[in-house]
Amino acid sequence: MAGGGRALGVAALAAACLALGVPVAAADPGRDAEVGHDVSFPQCGDPLPDDPAFAVVGVNGGLATRPNPCLAEQLAWAAEETTGAVAAQPRLQLYVNTANPGQVRHQVTTWPARGRTPYGRCEGTNSRACSWQYGWERAAVTVTEFFVPAAEAADVDPDPGEHTWWLDVETTNTWQTGSAPARARNRAALEGMVARLAATGAEVGLYSTGRQWRRIVGVVSEDSPLHHLDSWLAGASSLAGARATCRCDPLVDGGDVVLAQYVVGGLDHDHSCV
Repeated sequence: MAGGGRALGVAALAAACLALGVPVAAADPGRDAEVGHDVSFPQCGDPLPDDPAFAVVGVNGGLATRPNPCLAEQLAWAAEETTGAVAAQPRLQLYVNTANPGQVRHQVTTWPARGRTPYGRCEGTNSRACSWQYGWERAAVTVTEFFVPAAEAADVDPDPGEHTWWLDVETTNTWQTGSAPARARNRAALEGMVARLAATGAEVGLYSTGRQWRRIVGVVSEDSPLHHLDSWLAGASSLAGARATCRCDPLVDGGDVVLAQYVVGGLDHDHSCV
């Protein structure tokens, strides 16, 4: 009976990971000394947690084209308050919003008109080449215009290569939809962002849930720059749920699940899976 119960538990976990990226679990406080937090523009003006083990700060203001208006303050908080209690996690990490508005490119001012990419020349059309170029340009602006000035103001190392950067991939942002070619263009946009961030020497990872990732990105081939990246999985509502999420499959086959997010009391908590 014990073996059968364990098999059912594994099956239930697999089903939950497939559907949502997380299993359901009762709330529990966990050990605060080992918990990290992620913050961004929704926390502007709010008191931030004392002594988190590590912090992940959002550089954008909800859209890939906007800065977090209190980025400098939150970077300073992360640098001053984090304890480093989880050795495997850098005390200060960063995340960026992502998108691909190619299907509505005539409604935005940031769609690229030209560029040389791994997918050929971008000529302003809704192509994989221009999607890649869009991702590259969004990452470049995020680094040079948003992060670096805020880091300097916060007295935080402004070298982007000294930090871990997570790509926040969620359906709440604008993505191409409706077909496999649309998902291929979305993959290209993320690859462009990875290329720009990796060019600084930075470590790059992927944040999403399994369901959102499949809807936006689909299957990532072994030759994609996304294939080897580690995962930060979202969706749990407790520390127990986050610990179970650590056993879910990563977003891409070549990476590992290294962080699991859970939300308690409206605040994002993060559990290290490594």
